[in-house]
Amino acid sequence: MHRQRYGLTRVTTIITAALAIASCATTSSAEKTKADKSQADEGAKLYGQHCASCHGDAGQGTRNAPPVVGKDALPLDPPATATVRKTQFHTAQDVAEFVAKNMPANKPGSLTTDQYYDILAFDLKANGVDVSNMKIDPMTAAEIKLH
Repeated sequence: MHRQRYGLTRVTTIITAALAIASCATTSSAEKTKADKSQADEGAKLYGQHCASCHGDAGQGTRNAPPVVGKDALPLDPPATATVRKTQFHTAQDVAEFVAKNMPANKPGSLTTDQYYDILAFDLKANGVDVSNMKIDPMTAAEIKLH
């Protein structure tokens, strides 16, 4: 399977043949589009509830937490000042694994797996990744190359 690279600031469509076949087997196109929009929308709500107080209302980052949206968001290497993050972010799945283990900072691992992927869908969309034709989950997140 051919893997493509995606920058966070480019609007892109990410579909692989295997994912398309798997999604068509269980969900119609209309249902899938509705589900995908709902995932990013649900992620926006969850971001506001669990992430915005540290990372900023627009994901711009604060004195206490790095940006998750914008040109400085989710760099390959952890910033030199990072106290929690010690791993590289090659794919969106790398981000998902880090976040599920370490966030929210005041209650790490307290959200459901689906909630973490909903927030990831919102963050990816906010960074210009076209998530409209997919459900963000461990398989699709592993296909989204950040660096």
